[in-house]
Amino acid sequence: MRQPPSAISSSSVPTQPHRAGGRRRWFDLHSWIGLKLCLFMGFICLTGTLAVFAQEIDWLLHAEMRVTPGEQRASWGQMVDAVQRAHPDWSLQGLAAPHASRFAAKAQVRTNDGRLRFVWVDPYTGKVTGDTHWFNAHRFLRNTHRHLMLPVKYGVPLVAALSIPLLLSLVSSLFIYKRWWRGFFSWPRGDRPRRLWGDIHRLLGVWSLWFVALIAVTGGWYLVESLGGKATPPPKISLPGDGKGEKAAPADPVAIDRAVAELAKRWPELSVAGVQPTAAGQGILIDGQAQAWLVRDRANVAGFDLRDGRLLELQDGREMSVHQRIAEMADPLHFGSFGGWQVRLLWLLFGAALTALSFTGVYLYGLRVADTLRSARKRGRHEST
Repeated sequence: MRQPPSAISSSSVPTQPHRAGGRRRWFDLHSWIGLKLCLFMGFICLTGTLAVFAQEIDWLLHAEMRVTPGEQRASWGQMVDAVQRAHPDWSLQGLAAPHASRFAAKAQVRTNDGRLRFVWVDPYTGKVTGDTHWFNAHRFLRNTHRHLMLPVKYGVPLVAALSIPLLLSLVSSLFIYKRWWRGFFSWPRGDRPRRLWGDIHRLLGVWSLWFVALIAVTGGWYLVESLGGKATPPPKISLPGDGKGEKAAPADPVAIDRAVAELAKRWPELSVAGVQPTAAGQGILIDGQAQAWLVRDRANVAGFDLRDGRLLELQDGREMSVHQRIAEMADPLHFGSFGGWQVRLLWLLFGAALTALSFTGVYLYGLRVADTLRSARKRGRHEST
C-alpha cells in the first residue's frame, strides 16, 4: 500500500535543517578546537617538524660534526680508542654511527664533574675532531616538543593529550568538507582573502589527512605510555664490569673489533649502529638494524665479554611481543626516522603543512568574525535609514 505524500516527507526523508544542524555542530567543534588550541598546537607541530632535521641543524652550527668522506673507514675499536685517548679522564657511555656520510661519529661521555658532552670522531681517519655540549639544537627541539622543558611526568602527558583534539579535528573535518576526496586538485581561488585562505586550509588538510592520522595515533600512544601503559622492556643483558663499584678502565679496541667481527659472522643481517662498552672496559653492547622492521636500534642488541670474546646474549627485535613492537614503532613513525633523508623530507613537508593548518584555521576564524561584524554594521545602517 502506498504511503501518502505527507507520510513520506515526515518519516522517510531527513529534513535539510537536521542535516545542516549536524554539520554545524561538527563545524562548531572544529572551530572551537582551532581557536582554543591553535597556538599550542602550532608550537608543538613546529618544534616537532624542525626536530626531524635537528641533527642537520647541529651539523650547520658545529664544525666538529663536519667531515670529508674518504675511501676507507675506521673500525669501531679505533674510534673508541680515539675517544679514550683524547679524554682519558672522561667516562665513555656509548659511540653512535655517523648520521650521514659527512657527519662525524658521536660519542656520549660524562666528564669528571658529571656533565654530559659529545665527542666527535672522524669515521674515515679515526681521529677526534672536537667535543660539544650535550644540550644542542637537537636536544632543545626534542625536549621542547616532547615535554615543553617541564618535568617529564607532567610535560609528556600534557603534550601527548593534544592527540585527542587533533583526532577530533580530523574527524570533524570529514563531516564539514562535503565530498572531501574531490579536493585533492582544487586550486585555491584568490578573489577575496577569506575564500583564498579557506581553500588553502582545505587543500592542505586533504593532502595531510594520512599524516594527521599518523601523528594523532602515535601521539595517543605516547599518552597511553605516560599514563602507565608502557611495554615491558626486554631483560637487560648482564655484562662483566657493569657494576657501580667497578674501577673505570678503557676498553680494548682490538677486543671491540673482534666482537664486531664475530657478530657479523653470527648475524650478518645486522648493520651496527652503536657500541656501549662498560665503565670497566670488560664488556660491550652492540646494537643496530636487522630484519625487524620499524624498531629502534636498541631492539637488536648483542652482549659480549671483551676479556675472552664470548657472545653472552643476543636479542632479536623480531622476537618482541606485540606490545613491545608497538612501543618500538611509535618513534620511527612519528619522526620518519625509519628511512633515509627522503622520508624525513616528506615528514618535514607534511609537518610544515600541519603547522600551517593550525595557524590558518584561527586566521580564518578571525576573518569570519570580521565579516560578521561588517555585516552587522551594514544591517544597522540600513535599519536606521
